[in-house]
Amino acid sequence: MSPDLRSLEPRLLWNCFADLNAVPRPSKHEARIVAFVRDFAQRHGLTSVVDSGGNVIITKPATPDRQDRPTIILQAHLDMVHKAADGLTFDFDQQGIEMWVDGDWVRAHGTTLGADNGLGFAAILAILSSTDFPHPPIEALFTIDEEQGMSGALALQPNLLIGKTLLNLDSEEDDTFTIGCAGGIDTLISHTYPESTHSIDHPFIALRVTGLRGGHSGLQIHEGRANAIKLIARILHACGEEVAALNSLHAGSARNAIPAQGTAQIVLLDPSRFEAIFSREVTQIREEFQLIEPHLNISTQPLEPQLGPIPTMAAAAQKNLILALQSVTNGVYRMSPIVSGLVEASSNLSLIALANGRLDCSGLQRSSVDSSKQDVAAAFAAPFHLIGAQVQHDAGYPGWSPSASSPILEVMRSLYRNLFGHEVKVGACHAGLECGVIAKTYPGLDMISFGPNIHEAHSEKECASISSTQKFWKLLTAVLAA
Repeated sequence: MSPDLRSLEPRLLWNCFADLNAVPRPSKHEARIVAFVRDFAQRHGLTSVVDSGGNVIITKPATPDRQDRPTIILQAHLDMVHKAADGLTFDFDQQGIEMWVDGDWVRAHGTTLGADNGLGFAAILAILSSTDFPHPPIEALFTIDEEQGMSGALALQPNLLIGKTLLNLDSEEDDTFTIGCAGGIDTLISHTYPESTHSIDHPFIALRVTGLRGGHSGLQIHEGRANAIKLIARILHACGEEVAALNSLHAGSARNAIPAQGTAQIVLLDPSRFEAIFSREVTQIREEFQLIEPHLNISTQPLEPQLGPIPTMAAAAQKNLILALQSVTNGVYRMSPIVSGLVEASSNLSLIALANGRLDCSGLQRSSVDSSKQDVAAAFAAPFHLIGAQVQHDAGYPGWSPSASSPILEVMRSLYRNLFGHEVKVGACHAGLECGVIAKTYPGLDMISFGPNIHEAHSEKECASISSTQKFWKLLTAVLAA
C-alpha cells in the first residue's frame, strides 16, 4: 500500500478504508469482515448484533446536543467484487488489496479497489469511531452479499431497526442524489451436450479475447462496451463448426460485471480457412470497437499436443449453442420513456463455463419496471430454451421507486446548495441498490443514496477520487449534524 494513503484527508475515513481493505471480503464469504466489524464495535464500546441473514447492526448513541433527534440509519454493504487484470495471479481469499495514490485518485495494483462499497463502509466506521462530529442516534447497517444477489438485504429481519430515515452510501457520483434504482433477476443456464473426438494431428489452439474495459453491468451497460463471450461466439459463428470444433470456453468474472476476457480452446479442422476467417473478423471487430475498446486484443496461441484424441462438442450441438450465444439479449433492452437518458431494462451475458460435456452460463437482467424485468429475462432465456438447455430464474430483487415527497431529500438538497454553491442532480440509476429490498422489510423508510466519485467499478481499473471523497465526507457529516 502507498505510504501516502493513510495521510490523506479525511484521515479517519482513509485509515478505516485501508484497515478494511486489508481484510479479504468476497461475496458469500464475509466471515472475516463480519468479525472485523464486530471487533471494531467492541473496541469502541458500541453494541453490535448479527441477524439471521448475516447482516451486522451497530448502534451508537447521539452526541449530547442531538439526543432529542430521531434515529438515522447509515447503510453500506460488506462485500466487494473481486477481479484481477489479465495474467495477474492474486489470491483474493488471502491477500488484502494493494493500493496506491495517483494524483487525485486512489487505485489498486491490478485488481478491483473495493471502493464499491468500501468507501461508504469506511465512512460509517469513521463516524462510529469519531467523537468530533455532532449526530443523532445512529444505527449502522452493514449487509452481506450485495454483489452476488443481495441475499443479506433479502434476509434482513424485521423489528431490528427503529430509524425512519436511511442514508445508503453506495452511489458513485458526488453531484447526484439517487432516489430510485433498477431491480434485477439472475438467469442461470445449464446444459449437457454430446461430444465428438478429433485426431491429435489437428492443430489445437487457444482463442483469447483480452484487454476489454469490462465494468459494471448496470452503470456502463449503455456505453456499448464489448462483451468477451459475444466476441468469441461471433468468431466461432463466422468459422462454422466444420472449420473450428469447440473443446472448452471460459469467460467472465462476476455476475454483475461485463466480461472483459475469455478463452476458447478449439480444434482446427480446416486451418487455412480458419486463418482467413479469423483475420477478417478480428479486423472488423477492431474497427467497430476502436473508440470504445482501445486495448482490445484477440489472439490465438498453440496448445500443448494431447496424448490422445481431443474431445469437442458434437457439430450439431456446437452450431446450436453458438447460434444461441449470438442471438441472446445483451445490452440495453429498453430506455425509460419517463426519465430521459435512463436505461429502463438491460441484460448482461455474464459468465460461461463449458467443458467435458457440460455448459453453465448465467446473465443478469435489470429493470426499474418489474414487468419489464420479467420480459427481458424471458428474452434472455429464449434461445437457450430452444437448444434444450435447463433455464432457472432466481427470485430476483425489487427496484426502488422514487418518492415524490422525501423529507431527507429536501434537507440534503438545501445542505448541498449551501455547502457547494450549486444545485445537486436528483435521479434514478440502472444499478441495483439495496434500498428497494430493505423497503420490503421496513416499508415507509425515507431513503436517499449518495457517495463519492468512483470510476470503473467491478473492474481492475476501479479508482476513487480523493477530492470527491472529501466532498462526500463534508456532506455526510453536515447532514448528520442537521
